[in-house]
Amino acid sequence: MRALRIGTRGSMLAKWQAESVRKQLLAATGIDAEIVIIKTAGDKLQLAPLTEIGGKGIFIKELEEALLDESIDLAVHSVKDIPTDTPTRLCFPAVCKRADVRDCLVSANGVSLANLRQGARVGTGSLRRQAQLLHIRPDLDFRDLRGNVDTRLRKVDSGEYEAILLAKAGLDRLGLSQRIAETLSPEVCLPAVGQGAIAVEARLKDAEVASIVGALDDAETRTAIIAERALLAAMQGGCQVPLGAWARMERGELLMEAVVCSVDGVQYIKERATGAAENAAQIGEQLARQLLDAGALEILQAVGRQRE
Repeated sequence: MRALRIGTRGSMLAKWQAESVRKQLLAATGIDAEIVIIKTAGDKLQLAPLTEIGGKGIFIKELEEALLDESIDLAVHSVKDIPTDTPTRLCFPAVCKRADVRDCLVSANGVSLANLRQGARVGTGSLRRQAQLLHIRPDLDFRDLRGNVDTRLRKVDSGEYEAILLAKAGLDRLGLSQRIAETLSPEVCLPAVGQGAIAVEARLKDAEVASIVGALDDAETRTAIIAERALLAAMQGGCQVPLGAWARMERGELLMEAVVCSVDGVQYIKERATGAAENAAQIGEQLARQLLDAGALEILQAVGRQRE
């Protein structure tokens, strides 16, 4: 088979992910691929807050267009960037084995969350992280943070922020784990839907390509992602809602936890659900109903009004 073309964003982390998929594909199937860099709207608008430019699909739209016009054969995405509604002519033949789902704190002088000074300036582009941390540290001064990982780390080094929040998997993949001052327990901060997972997208009509890429699929990760994305779809949320969720297999069952917070962290609703792995989507939907019944809808509506 001819060499496949893998489309990716141009950030260091996105390129690492695409190269990881290329290496896994070569090892599993003997088929090589070339990396094609594609600039997305999210990359072009790096300084604008996600809440202003709209989170849904801004990091993958151009990649999907390149798939559909056949200028690439595969697209590699962070699962947390993928909207719940995907084009009907595309599919996800592989969800790779998930890395660490947790968030982490990078701070000046390695200070932990508990030891940040009163009113410390903390950078994040995520309402989810902001809301959950304000629930336990309402004194912190959260500021919007965009840009690639290097740009964000420089803002700590320069003193612009006393700490920033990032996904641990990203720092691990870039060999920057030594910058982590504290890895946050999911008890403190539940991750974004799909955090730590990489998915490979292909054209639905390319059955041979999908079959080949299927060698990279991790069944346990896919099950967790199905549950988390079912919850997200039922909550009608994008990447810019204060919603955290984590599904995983424990003692032969799928266990899922989710939280919805007001932006200021005052209102805080956390629920959990369990069930058989084959019922992953139903578990996600059930957990969404539990959250909505407990008052999550009012919180999300209030967040929507604040962003208008």
